[in-house]
Amino acid sequence: MRVIVSGGGTGGHIYPALTLIRTIERNVPDARFLYVGTKAGLEADIVPREGIPFTTVDISGFKRSLSPANLVRGARAFGGVVKAMKIVREFRPDIAIGTGGYVCGPILLAASLLRVPSLVQEQNTVPGITNKLLSRFVRRIAVGTREALAAFPKQKTVFTGNPIRREVMEARREEGLAAYGLDPEKKTILVSGGSRGARSINRAMTGVMAHYAGRPGVQILHVTGNDGYEETRAALAEAGVDWEAAGNLFLRPYLYDMPQALACADLAIFRAGAIGIAELTARGVPAILIPYPYAAANHQEHNARAVEAAGAARMILDRDLSAESLLRLLTTLLDDDGTLRKMAQASRELGRPQAAEEIAGLALEMARNK
Repeated sequence: MRVIVSGGGTGGHIYPALTLIRTIERNVPDARFLYVGTKAGLEADIVPREGIPFTTVDISGFKRSLSPANLVRGARAFGGVVKAMKIVREFRPDIAIGTGGYVCGPILLAASLLRVPSLVQEQNTVPGITNKLLSRFVRRIAVGTREALAAFPKQKTVFTGNPIRREVMEARREEGLAAYGLDPEKKTILVSGGSRGARSINRAMTGVMAHYAGRPGVQILHVTGNDGYEETRAALAEAGVDWEAAGNLFLRPYLYDMPQALACADLAIFRAGAIGIAELTARGVPAILIPYPYAAANHQEHNARAVEAAGAARMILDRDLSAESLLRLLTTLLDDDGTLRKMAQASRELGRPQAAEEIAGLALEMARNK
């Protein structure tokens, strides 16, 4: 079986694609894959490291306003479709899968025109432009949230949840606590602004960590992002906080094993990216969500509002974020075990840990029935 996969621009499109590849691989060990991305996208670095064959098309996203640059990008998009047709003809896939980002547009369009079964996976509550356009051509659409169902043709669309790494569910609390030197008797707060960090969260956390330094019953594992690590260390020092001596504060620039950290988290402070939310809810971790304010179509705020409405999270808008607002909400939740338990239960009810298997099964069925 031959499978073309495309998705890029951000980790939120790339990692679901990789998860689906690994899931299909477990079901069909002799399957062959080709990942199509762009030279400039993160996928050009991440995918080859995974040992997956990789090729590119030359395409850029369109500006959301009238711009002469869109003429150039339009010409490039046409060229991208021409190259995509060549890639599809040469690879001869049984199925084409797209996980979002403008790069998957040419490939899934080419596959559809060449009568290759095609499937698109939409992670967010508010669908991206590329996936909306592709919905007219692909055979099936798998959405990560129930709210997204209304944005696509009913007869093509199925709610599956978002695919998450197998390791997220396999990680064990005891192993996570040991790996990060955490106390099993304390409530663990996991803080992350994403793989690159979030300056607004880092700055607000300075005051929060100053408040909780050395206090019993609570410990904080704060992932700053590589760019924010030294700035956060300096801010804590300026605030008079010796976080290394406090005994309950743990600062890391990056976590190479986030599943272990999730396994020992009692409460998370996160951005509201779709895959981050999918991992939190799969583990049943209650959260304070702080949406990235510049996400396309403000989709992170829509993601966060849906999780908040389900009772699994509380939301603070980035413009309202401060040490005071975050500390006020955090203290309220930590002092109310009943509310935390209800949020954890609501989170588990939202979780779809089986999503990758469902989407892979759907794709394999399409390929076999082509």
